[in-house]
Amino acid sequence: MVRRYRNHHRLKTLLAQECARLMAEEGIKDFRTAKRKAALRLAVTDKAALPDNAEIEQALIDYQRLFHAKRQATHLRGLRETALEAMGFLASFRPKLVGSVLSGTAGPHADVQLHLFADTPKDVLLFLMEHRIPLETAERHLKLNNGDQVTLPVFRFGAGETGIDLTIFGPLDEREAPCSPVDGRPLRRAGRAEIEALLATDQILPSSPQVQPDR
Repeated sequence: MVRRYRNHHRLKTLLAQECARLMAEEGIKDFRTAKRKAALRLAVTDKAALPDNAEIEQALIDYQRLFHAKRQATHLRGLRETALEAMGFLASFRPKLVGSVLSGTAGPHADVQLHLFADTPKDVLLFLMEHRIPLETAERHLKLNNGDQVTLPVFRFGAGETGIDLTIFGPLDEREAPCSPVDGRPLRRAGRAEIEALLATDQILPSSPQVQPDR
C-alpha cells in the first residue's frame, strides 16, 4: 500500500512537472490542455494521477526559478510595466490586473489580462475604436462564487509584442471576483496602486518601453 502511494505520488509529481514545462516553454496557457498533453507524453491513462491546478502552478513557479530565474524576473517586470501603462490608458473602466502577470508565473507567451467594468461592453468597444486600435473579439466562460457560470465578452489587442486581454464585466461585478481556475477561491485582482507597489519593491532595474498599441 505504501509503495503504491509513493508510485502514485511520484507519477502525479512527474505530470505536474511536465505540465509546468509545457506551459513555460511551449506557450500553453490553460491547465486542461497542459494536463492532456502531459498525460499523452507520459502515456498516463489514469485520471486519478492528474495533478490539480494548484499543484501545476507550484510546479511552474519551481520550474521558472530553477531554469529561468533571472530571465523570468526581467520578463515579469516588463509585463507588469506594460500592464500599468495599459491600465492608465483604460483608467475610465477601472481596470484590474489578474492572471499570471499578477501571480508571477507568466511565461514568454503570456498576455496581460485585465478585468474592466462598464455599463455595456459597447462602451469599451467604442473607446478602443475611437483610438483606432485593431482588436479581436472572443468570449470567456467563468464561474461565479455562487456556482453560476457566465459568458463574458473579451477584447484583445497588441501593445508592442505583448497581448492585452480585456474581459468586460458589469459595474457591480467589481465588488466580487469570479472563481480562480487554480484553487476555486475568489480570483485575485490588483489595481494600479498595487502594481506600482510591486514594481517599487522589485530589484530588477531595466525598464520596458511604454505601451504603444498597435495601429
